[in-house]
Amino acid sequence: MLKVDNISFSYQEKPTLKTISFELEKGQHLALIGESGCGKSTLLKLIYGLHDLDEGQIFWNDTEVLGPKYNLIPGMDFMKYLAQDFDLMPFITVAENVGKYLSNIYSEKKKSRITELLEIVEMTDYANVKAKNLSGGQMQRVALARVLALEPEVLLLDEPFSHIDNFRKNSLRRKLFGYLKESQITTIFATHDSSDVLSFADEVLVLKEGKIIEDGNPKAIYNNPKTKYIASLFGDVNEIEIDGNFEFIYPHQLGIVEKSEFKVEVLNSYFLGSHYLIEAIHNDKKIFFESENEIAKGTQVHLKKKS
Repeated sequence: MLKVDNISFSYQEKPTLKTISFELEKGQHLALIGESGCGKSTLLKLIYGLHDLDEGQIFWNDTEVLGPKYNLIPGMDFMKYLAQDFDLMPFITVAENVGKYLSNIYSEKKKSRITELLEIVEMTDYANVKAKNLSGGQMQRVALARVLALEPEVLLLDEPFSHIDNFRKNSLRRKLFGYLKESQITTIFATHDSSDVLSFADEVLVLKEGKIIEDGNPKAIYNNPKTKYIASLFGDVNEIEIDGNFEFIYPHQLGIVEKSEFKVEVLNSYFLGSHYLIEAIHNDKKIFFESENEIAKGTQVHLKKKS
């Protein structure tokens, strides 16, 4: 179990993280979400032991995670941390980068492990290409394979798919998180992509200004956001008064009806492949909803929350 107990940290006088506590069972996947600057990356670094805590403690099972004051080389051996800079060796090949920390004593086993990891990150065809000749997305995939090479007990990922093309991202996510689950690797990842959270996280922490403002099951938080800030982390959201109460409603939760008390005027239609995202206005307030068809600007339509 990973236990983060009442930790606080500051780079200067202003606190960056304040009284953060949570626990994570072995093999579970935890997502960290929140606006830029809320402390996600810093929390990952603290869990890895790259900084000394101002207050609190972090434990993996019975081992306390300690920072640079206690370790000549910061970082814990049973963890791997992938930052947003990939730190590859530019003048050696992809395969050599992935196998950098694997023992040369059993060469066939090492070769087999490299092959397995390159298949997971879909970089098999680039095994003999030098790292300096890769794109940013390719480097990120190689870096993912390298942190998995020694199969850590805890894996910390900071925006692990940020440089990867959308057409490849979905396949890679399924392969990577499937492998991590199968291998029972406890994983914490910071992300801005709600697809990472909803599809692959067992738990989610929502951070704002260095504090946890919500935590729990991603589906439950998505379906019942307590604030507009939380709801907006999952995409466009409307704040609409219904029966005297304000509710946070996602565009797909609104439908067009023949008559209702909620009438809007269409401003724009955005084609998204399977549907259109419609931007409208109601009492000088922007409203977003989905439609199977494009709707002409200026058209007035009635909306109702779907049951």
